[in-house]
Amino acid sequence: MKVSDVMVYDISAVFEDDTVERAVDIMERHVVSGVPVVDEDMRVVGFVTEADIMRASIPSYFTLLQSASFLPDTDQFMKNVLKIRDHKVSEYMSKPPIVVKADSTLIYTADLMMRHNIKTIPVVDDEGRLIGIVTKIGILKAALKGELE
Repeated sequence: MKVSDVMVYDISAVFEDDTVERAVDIMERHVVSGVPVVDEDMRVVGFVTEADIMRASIPSYFTLLQSASFLPDTDQFMKNVLKIRDHKVSEYMSKPPIVVKADSTLIYTADLMMRHNIKTIPVVDDEGRLIGIVTKIGILKAALKGELE
């Protein structure tokens, strides 16, 4: 089975110069944890996730504090989120993006997702333009139907 058999064609993306706040709004509206970042030609140049934005907002000492017996300063987290909300998503996106083509196999795509710990991969055409996304849940649904061959 190929990516084209399970990919989602109706997708949202953000541009490199869109704000973090816009990306979060789109993720919330579409109930997704990340969105492709595209240039003016719709070529995928990155991927931004809620985890990328959270990571940028959490004080760098948080990982040390999470094993301590007291709560970290949540006020600092809130201040940092407000501080970056108008920043460009290009500052926080993962790049280069991990992408697949519509004719990639689902097994190959699932392997990429597992190795890179990602839930969604943009699907691109031969010129690198966004044509859809493939998700872990889409692959799992195909597997449960016995359609991965």
